[in-house]
Amino acid sequence: MKILLLPGDGIGPEVVAQGRRVLEKAAALFGLDIEFQEGLIGGVAFDATGDPLPQETLEAALSSDAVLMGAVGGPKWDRLPPAQRPEAGLLRIRKGMQVYANLRPVRVFPALVGASTLRPEVVAGVDLVVVRELTGGLYFGKPQGRFAATAGEGGERAVDTLAYSRAEVERLVRLGFELARSRRRRLTSVDKANILATSQMWRDVVEKLAQEYPDVEVQHLYVDNASMQLIRAPRQFDVIVTENMFGDILSDEAAQLGGSLGMLPSASLGEPGRPGLYEPVHGSAPDIAGTGKANPLATILTVALLLRYSLKAPAAATAVESAVARVLDEGARTADLVLPSFVEAESEEAGGQPGSRPPTEIQMCSTEEMGDRVLAALAQEVAG
Repeated sequence: MKILLLPGDGIGPEVVAQGRRVLEKAAALFGLDIEFQEGLIGGVAFDATGDPLPQETLEAALSSDAVLMGAVGGPKWDRLPPAQRPEAGLLRIRKGMQVYANLRPVRVFPALVGASTLRPEVVAGVDLVVVRELTGGLYFGKPQGRFAATAGEGGERAVDTLAYSRAEVERLVRLGFELARSRRRRLTSVDKANILATSQMWRDVVEKLAQEYPDVEVQHLYVDNASMQLIRAPRQFDVIVTENMFGDILSDEAAQLGGSLGMLPSASLGEPGRPGLYEPVHGSAPDIAGTGKANPLATILTVALLLRYSLKAPAAATAVESAVARVLDEGARTADLVLPSFVEAESEEAGGQPGSRPPTEIQMCSTEEMGDRVLAALAQEVAG
């Protein structure tokens, strides 16, 4: 099985390196035959080729079984024209690979209940998935751009177009129903149907498909209410299905439930038989690149999704997820998983956060050390 690695920018190479180590270990333990190839995307690709997504990278992605990506972007490239910016490469590879559904699981590990800024009783037990449409909406609609305008308009107009076809909505919503059926049978559709025509069509599609899934409870929420409910009562959610920009925003908000963006994996999937694109939710974090502070767990959990969905190795995927839970239970942490007051506390009474371990039990880890801990835990999981 061919895996294309796209480390990208910032902390991408550091976290992808740990993801590769875990994938190699899982392959050895579960008898998987994996071949790796590496390519360029984002700012480093632009620097090397003048294109944030070289054609050879896209061709390699399409001929692979799965793509594991790090992150793209950084201040160095912020002043480039939109088509040359690193983020354009990300949008283009999603479109080129025809991955239309982005699955973003949000699970609050028991050991990290105190890592969230929300109260432990609010976040404990949260286990939800945001299913985000990935190739339509504002990010891809035409016309799009900045255009000359009349003097009365200030000389310039900017236009973004929110467009969806019924077929695009239906294929994503159906996937959301199927996922909900395999979990706790609750689906929340998020839209803005009181204002937007695309959302009105979206809601029509959900209500029609709901007739085929009478065993799944359906709830409609406007996006503003959904964003509040994620913080007020997140345990009510099982599967959230929504359009591109709403899903982008809501999944980042949901990251705080688990304590850090450094804990959120994602899988971008297309039609059966096509390669999936796997990337952690966090960005390139250029401010900590090269310092060894990056949290690799989102990438490692993304490897678990890759094993489950593209390599059809659910036992290996579960073992990786259990290994992550084990190292967290043992007290291993990267800096993003510990609140500042907790780090500075001399004792649990002096500032330990409710639901967290006493400071004496926390072991602060670098990116590579956290990878080492997961590898050892994975071997223990398999050995029983």
